[in-house]
Amino acid sequence: MRPGCERRQDSHRRRALLLLNRRARRGTHSIDGARAVFGRNAIELVEPEIGAAGMADRVREAADIDLVIVGGGDGSLNSVARAVIERDLPLGILPLGTANDLARTLAIPPDPVRAAEVIAAGHTRRLDLGEVNGHPFFNVASVGFSADLARGLTAEAKRRWGVLGYGAAALRILSQSRPFTLHIAHDGRIEKVRTIQLSVGNGRFYGGGMTVEANARPDDGRLDVYSLEVPHWWHLLALAPALRRGTQGRWKHVRAFGTTALELTTRRPHDVNADGELVTTTPAAFRILPHAIEVFAPR
Repeated sequence: MRPGCERRQDSHRRRALLLLNRRARRGTHSIDGARAVFGRNAIELVEPEIGAAGMADRVREAADIDLVIVGGGDGSLNSVARAVIERDLPLGILPLGTANDLARTLAIPPDPVRAAEVIAAGHTRRLDLGEVNGHPFFNVASVGFSADLARGLTAEAKRRWGVLGYGAAALRILSQSRPFTLHIAHDGRIEKVRTIQLSVGNGRFYGGGMTVEANARPDDGRLDVYSLEVPHWWHLLALAPALRRGTQGRWKHVRAFGTTALELTTRRPHDVNADGELVTTTPAAFRILPHAIEVFAPR
């Protein structure tokens, strides 16, 4: 289906696979209001138990469904992305996680009732996906400080403190960060850098509202890359406002560029964080998957 088009509103009921991540920050909150919205709009909900079987398995196993709705955060959406693509089904988002950066990128309201109304309205967008070593990501994948943060920020801290938990954990981990050597192969050249973090963005927001690049869009067909090559970690405190705005590429100690593919190598393996989850290690090969997934979004 073309980007920005309406799904056909048939007179018969549509069947939606509803997957709720109860471990998400708001995963145990009531979504009865959202269920009522779906009921009024002839969307029949199929709600399997997640249990030992993951969300992706439920997507692959579900029969006779017209769409998939995920209630959770960016990690939950990431976990079903591959299966949703395989089934060629549109994806609806109920933002119940901590950061909800994909919902923020798409201007999906944080209130589950209003988010359900977006899904019921039927307007969709075709989004790109980033991919690192075969693992898809909606927002950003990083090596360095952000991966250390993903390892150090517990699920309990996310549930209890929300986005504030990111800030507290970030200050603690940042003070322990040291630059490391990284080789970046892209667009026919190899660059050797000393960095605290390298991030590869597909969407616009990450980390609870940080901006990958000021003009980034989730359907612009490119990856936005930046490397924080600051001499000392405390330089990032001055850089923080630019990281919120996505203008960090204008700073002296920040390398930034756009591309469609790149490879990262390090002397020893470094974890790679994608949409808040540790998914692989270096060496890491990134690429863009243009218009790979259909997602319900405001007009």
